[in-house]
Amino acid sequence: MYFTPMNILIRLPNWLGDMVMSTAFVQAVKNEYPTATIDLVAKKGINFLLDYFPEHGQSFIFSKEAYKGLGGLRKFGKMIAAQKKYDLFFCLPDSFSSAMMAHATGAIQRVGFKKELRAVFLTATYTKPTGLHRVEEYLDLLKQFTKKEMAVPPVQLKTDHAAKGYAVVININSEAVSRRLPAAKAISVIAAVRNTIPNEIILVGSNKEADFVHEVFNALPDKNNITNKAGQTNLPELLQLFAGSAAVLTTDSGPAHVANALGVHTIVLFGAGNEENTAPYNKANRSIIRLGQLACEPCVSNTCKVYGIPQCLVRLDENLITAAIQHALL
Repeated sequence: MYFTPMNILIRLPNWLGDMVMSTAFVQAVKNEYPTATIDLVAKKGINFLLDYFPEHGQSFIFSKEAYKGLGGLRKFGKMIAAQKKYDLFFCLPDSFSSAMMAHATGAIQRVGFKKELRAVFLTATYTKPTGLHRVEEYLDLLKQFTKKEMAVPPVQLKTDHAAKGYAVVININSEAVSRRLPAAKAISVIAAVRNTIPNEIILVGSNKEADFVHEVFNALPDKNNITNKAGQTNLPELLQLFAGSAAVLTTDSGPAHVANALGVHTIVLFGAGNEENTAPYNKANRSIIRLGQLACEPCVSNTCKVYGIPQCLVRLDENLITAAIQHALL
């Protein structure tokens, strides 16, 4: 073992899906340093996930509004330093600003991936591996630091297990247009699911996605036993909705990772994005559906630069989607 820290601080990723995927890293650090106190830094807005993380100590919530600019980063780090002295800081985001925050905490050892002159603020930097899943990328940072091989823990959000319900939750949204179902395709997919299964269907979406979901809902040919909850659930409520569902059909998005980490069978429709790097990690309760017929697949663009409307999603076979849902409900 490299050394035995007493206090460890982990700066978690800034995006919902990435934060979910970092649960495996947190558990691996706990396994490697069982006697250490492990504290976490999370971004405001997704910090609710900490309630479902592997057991940990103190949490620090970073808000860009409260700690503006580079001066705010230093102030935030010094606030942490005033409360506790850290032996080891793991920096999972690969941004320059997160490395600056690490330095401001005064942690003795500060570990992260090489990028953007971060070595100025970190005491140990390592090359990010290529060709690995994001979960394994994070774990590789710990492997390189400890110089030890280790198994990948499950990606898991721990919650009081609600009784498995009868509803199928559908998320047609994504931050990126290239990963969001176009309206016409969303209508077609939901209609096909409605015609295939008797279960209640629940549509979800954030406040800013609500208008899009309402448009799709209003255009459905059959709204029987379909509930539109877009804009009516916050993220913690969405998590509980997923936990009690029979299955989740979703685009490649943060909610896909949440559902998968809760142990719910998750059917993920991939457009842009590389599933080998960013698909929900737990294979036992996931199904991946990709067209796989276009020369541009997979891309990582937030907009479809070839077709305008992402044909990798438009051309998906509804029969494959409904068959995956039926299998998940068995």
